[in-house]
Amino acid sequence: MFNSLSEKLESAFKNLKGEARINDLNIANTVKDIRKALIDADVNYKIAKEFTDRVKEKATGEKVINAISPGQLMVKIVQDELTELMGGSEAQFNSTGNPAVILIAGLQGSGKTTFTGKLANYLKTQKGKSPMVVACDIYRPAAIDQLTVLAEQIGVTVYSERENKDAVSIAQNAIKEAKATNKNVVIIDTAGRLAIDEVMMTEVANVKAAVNPQEILFVVDSMTGQDAVNTAKSFNDRLDFTGVVLTKLDGDTRGGAALSIKYTVNKPIKFVSSGEKMDTLDVFYPERMAQRILGMGDITSLVEKAQAQYNEVEAKKLEKKIRKNQFDFQDFLDQLQQIKKMGNLKDLMGMIPGVGKAIKDVDINDDAFIGIEAIIKSMTPAERSNPDLINPSRKARIAKGCGKDIGEVNAFMKQFEQMKQMMKMMNNMPMGGRIPGMKR
Repeated sequence: MFNSLSEKLESAFKNLKGEARINDLNIANTVKDIRKALIDADVNYKIAKEFTDRVKEKATGEKVINAISPGQLMVKIVQDELTELMGGSEAQFNSTGNPAVILIAGLQGSGKTTFTGKLANYLKTQKGKSPMVVACDIYRPAAIDQLTVLAEQIGVTVYSERENKDAVSIAQNAIKEAKATNKNVVIIDTAGRLAIDEVMMTEVANVKAAVNPQEILFVVDSMTGQDAVNTAKSFNDRLDFTGVVLTKLDGDTRGGAALSIKYTVNKPIKFVSSGEKMDTLDVFYPERMAQRILGMGDITSLVEKAQAQYNEVEAKKLEKKIRKNQFDFQDFLDQLQQIKKMGNLKDLMGMIPGVGKAIKDVDINDDAFIGIEAIIKSMTPAERSNPDLINPSRKARIAKGCGKDIGEVNAFMKQFEQMKQMMKMMNNMPMGGRIPGMKR
């Protein structure tokens, strides 16, 4: 995500490398390169020009103070402007009501139905809500089937009327059912088309008028770039939606939609989504996204993801085991599972400052842990909890069970022992490493 834009912005800042101060010439060269980087990222020319004009205005006449280099000063100015361009601050999401009604709109293929499931899962697991999802796509039976499958995965109620061809009455009946069954959020998945047409627009506008939703979220495929921005404007003219959802951020997106959409429709981006897993939905923070675009990482989001997977009681138990050098294979397997729940592995590493650039050309597969998991799962419960039991004959059985060479099993066990010793040392340090989620 944003790799090409990040590289081009970094190249633009090199105009200031080694300069003692900012002057008209190096500002002009840097701003020109920034504008080109934004246009290459599929940002509208008018937006790119206004953006760089503001950067130029702020940079002109600035003096280097407190040992900040011209390059660092320009990065700070660009970061502030990127943050403002994408909305400035986190947008509030309204999920209060009796029930709260959330209407989902967008083109076919944008990821509406998948997002509906993700949002229901987010409200259930993160906000303690009791959501119901509603299948209001009366044209595609597959959409109803998909939403039903997703609802079963996350354990929420789905409402559908397969024989009813009136989306408005389906939505109204769903709200009545939600009230009768004490569901406090209703998320309505509407029909989409491959392109904007009057039938679709009229139908979703009629549903809006009938149910008076607290939130109307426009879902857009971020890989469609400037086309997504134009589509958002057309939808907003008819629906006056309350927020935008950017999907498929794990794809080959140039960033144009994320950078342009707030400026164009004056509506905030509220969520971003990547992948198909139901827990890969994030609140959109403009400042954090600006930092990631500029290669600064996003350590705040990484810590929040870690804290969401750990609880303090379990963390304390684990720290005790590490201090006593009792960390075993089952503990290790449990930690791998927690890491996998946090999301895409490469995206997670990219949140660490300085790491994103280093791994941009490295293929990090989310299945990287499969081999290790296979080795541990080939052990008996006793072997997992007491690694000292594993003798040569047991190693041979484990290797056969997981389809690995015995040398790979030996190498993993050696690495595991080294890791145990390092973890023990870190936990014995006064200011040493701490388990995510652990409070002091």
